[in-house]
Amino acid sequence: MEIWTGFIVGLLGSVHCVGMCGPIAVALPVLGGTQFQIMIGRALYNFGRVITYSLMGALFGLFGSRLILFGLQQDLSILLGSIILIYVLLPRKWKAKIFDTTFYKRIKTFIVSRFAILISKRSISSLLIIGLLNGLLPCGFVYIGIAGAASTADWLHGAAYMALFGFGTFPIMFAASILGKIINLNIRQRINKLIPALTVILALLFILRGLNLGIPFISPKFACPNASHQQEVECNH
Repeated sequence: MEIWTGFIVGLLGSVHCVGMCGPIAVALPVLGGTQFQIMIGRALYNFGRVITYSLMGALFGLFGSRLILFGLQQDLSILLGSIILIYVLLPRKWKAKIFDTTFYKRIKTFIVSRFAILISKRSISSLLIIGLLNGLLPCGFVYIGIAGAASTADWLHGAAYMALFGFGTFPIMFAASILGKIINLNIRQRINKLIPALTVILALLFILRGLNLGIPFISPKFACPNASHQQEVECNH
């Protein structure tokens, strides 16, 4: 997956982020009396999210690189695309059940409880830590980003992919933390209707990439790791 698509995924999903994490951003404590100090604090919160996303990207990029050694890069791309496609097509009540499991509830409860403690501290460092923890909250769009990071099959590219994903969510989340509800419900609902269609397109790109069709940028040919040119030709056939 091309690294720059991480920014696109984050930008498209940022409206969803406002719905999920907007209340946290709005509830952030106000530190200092100047607008500049407030903006610095909000920026630190959002940079905290970007750092967490980057670390997750590095981890899953490394995981993807291990699969390349076994010649499974194409299979990984097709599998991830299929999982994303299935998730989008699942009925809403089934999706709700996925995030209603004990495992997810415990993670969310733990993180939210830490938010309350950190918000009460009203310090610059606490805003950064809130952002770091915010990045760990269960979120379907973050998982799509992680899938993209894994498909880069390299820890550095995976980190870069998720960093761009985080920066894609940055503008709206930063504005939400400063201005509160910047997008009215009607506009947000209209944009949210487009998200499934855009996610399907992304899933299809994953699948096409794994099919090894030789289409530049969309479905490039994969080379066998540690192979000669002749072996690469044989691999691609």
